[in-house]
Amino acid sequence: MSLSKYPLKKIVLKTLNFFIFLGLGLCLLYFAFKGVSFSQLIAELKHVKYSWVVLSLVFAFGGYASRAYRWKLLIEPLNYNPNIKNVFYSLLIGFFANFAFPRVGEVVRCGSLSKAENIPMESLVGTVIIERTIDFFSLMIILFAIFIAKIDFFGNFLNQYVFIPFYEKLISIFSSVGYLLFGIIIFFTIVFVTYHFSKEKIAHLNFIIKTKKILQGVKEGVKTVAKMRNIKVFIFHTVFIWIMYFLMTWVVVFSLKATSGLGPIDGLFLLVIGGIGMTMPVQGGIGAFHWLTSLALLSLYNIPKTKGLVFATICHESQTILVVVLGSISIIMLFIFNKKKKII
Repeated sequence: MSLSKYPLKKIVLKTLNFFIFLGLGLCLLYFAFKGVSFSQLIAELKHVKYSWVVLSLVFAFGGYASRAYRWKLLIEPLNYNPNIKNVFYSLLIGFFANFAFPRVGEVVRCGSLSKAENIPMESLVGTVIIERTIDFFSLMIILFAIFIAKIDFFGNFLNQYVFIPFYEKLISIFSSVGYLLFGIIIFFTIVFVTYHFSKEKIAHLNFIIKTKKILQGVKEGVKTVAKMRNIKVFIFHTVFIWIMYFLMTWVVVFSLKATSGLGPIDGLFLLVIGGIGMTMPVQGGIGAFHWLTSLALLSLYNIPKTKGLVFATICHESQTILVVVLGSISIIMLFIFNKKKKII
């Protein structure tokens, strides 16, 4: 493999991004564990009922398998019928890749399946956009259900620690939402005008050709929902995935005496809070997940910080180990499959 494909500038930028995201995650991890006695933390970990953690991993695996099958349903309307094993392997490789660079996993899993099944990369990107959009609305539905159930109880926490800080951060960066919107409008106006008057000159450029292919693929991916034959099966798997994610979070509360009294609605809330932490721009949600989850347990349920961090740690690290193990196995299995395909 030629090193010319990876110029020094590109390597430096990727390395810099990696350490910036990792540094942010470690900072959040530091603030989460600040003032906590590690000897007490280890003592608490010794009293965890790990059978519940194992059960959580079983539910997680069920969610991953269902997600792989749902992705396959989105791909089939594109007139491709990928091997479900390869879809599953690609999905787990993508999850694994998120521990290197946040959100890069979506591209990696599309690239892995594209190579294994000879499916255009841009078409797969379109299906992932649809998948993520559906997951976003699913999360919003869960959030709405929580608000309806205990609006006063959960609303204050989300306002104080999630919505208001996020809004204030945006304001501090862009001064006002008006400036942000104005900047976006100006940017796209410049892009549109430049392209309109220069499209004949730049049409042959590699970047423009690739961009057009990606946009066309996204368009095809969006159309897959309308073309889908098994829409009921797709809906079933969407519901099933979130049930598995809920159960993998909730059953862990029974592993600790301090959290064992939390009910199903509380489990849903912890799922949402943990989901917000995992979407933070840090590798695998490290630090952000621990900080938000322990903060929620302390603020809402008066569960001591140390015990809240034990809960967050066993939730996050058990899932991390599962993804690393399954992701590593998936890389090997997909490599073997690709090697056999070349021989044939």
